Amino acid sequence: MHEEPPERARSELRAEIKRLWKVMTLYERFEQLVALVLSGLIAVVIIVALVELVRVVTRMLATETLDVLEPDTFQLVFGMIMTVLIALEFKHSIVKVALRNESIIQVKTVILIALIALARKFVVLEEQASPAKVAAMAGALLALGLVYWLVRARDESAARRHTEAESGTGGGKRSPGQASE
Repeated sequence: MHEEPPERARSELRAEIKRLWKVMTLYERFEQLVALVLSGLIAVVIIVALVELVRVVTRMLATETLDVLEPDTFQLVFGMIMTVLIALEFKHSIVKVALRNESIIQVKTVILIALIALARKFVVLEEQASPAKVAAMAGALLALGLVYWLVRARDESAARRHTEAESGTGGGKRSPGQASE
């Protein structure tokens, strides 16, 4: 019988994990198990949050109260959507560890999750929020954005150097502010 490509990929992944399991240290096996358990728990949280989102939107549609131009409705619905997105991104970062693509949670991923969470906080911010609170959140968002940009630029630069080293085309050096082609 002909195997479907996704099933073949899963089968190959299982074989690769079994092969890697044999050469993992005790701590790496522990880390792998923790990542798998966390991934399962976050999947449950995502499902519960998604079911609740569907329930709320369905109820609003049935009662004809779904008006996203009304601030309270907008905050409720989009706050719930962003909660699901945050959980999905968090699960994605853990799955990368579980699949051994990365050995630990990456700083860039943590910063991205924090950015999304802070953006969610802006969406659900109450009208009575003090200017100081809004300014503090804006400053935190700006700082996180800058750090994310710097980490991403560092990663891209390292990847470019790695590619150049592999191809043997070290070429000329660029200054940090110079754009790549």
